[in-house]
Amino acid sequence: MDADGSNAERLTGFGADDTEGIRFIGGPPVWSPDGRKIAFDWDLDGGALDIFVMDVDGSNVERLTDTYSRSPVWSPDGQRIAFVSDRDGGWGILAMNADGSGVESLTSDSGVTNFGSAWSPDGQRIAFVSDRDGDLDIYAMDADGSNVERLTDSDINDVRSPDGLRTDGGSRSSRIATAAGGFPR
Repeated sequence: MDADGSNAERLTGFGADDTEGIRFIGGPPVWSPDGRKIAFDWDLDGGALDIFVMDVDGSNVERLTDTYSRSPVWSPDGQRIAFVSDRDGGWGILAMNADGSGVESLTSDSGVTNFGSAWSPDGQRIAFVSDRDGDLDIYAMDADGSNVERLTDSDINDVRSPDGLRTDGGSRSSRIATAAGGFPR
């Protein structure tokens, strides 16, 4: 699609009979850093989301996961994809090679919810949201899951906006951005 919204083009090639039960309810599709691939989560089997990658023209669709997985995020060099999955007994942050191999659990907190991962620009750290200490806070860890540190010390739902006017409401991303000091400009 062009920036003005014209020339929209369907990239996924599932026919009408193939889409019954398919839900595209995860996060938005994300471009690889080199602009050659798109990663997305898709409920192909009518039961759980999985991570897929395809070429930008919609060809060469590859399923990378087979356990409930969502919210893929490319590393800055395009070699790894971080994502959220419940395969370890809680909602954790995992990472894999861009071809789906080498899956590693970066957070292994049973009964804890971790989500919303974002790579640092140099690819050395990953920020994420977790309720591991009882409230939703922003954490950062090394890309291998070590050196986890809490960056905020409050419930994101109760964080005031920089102007001090809003204490709640808005989208989850606006609350996370508020807790992190605002949206990047």
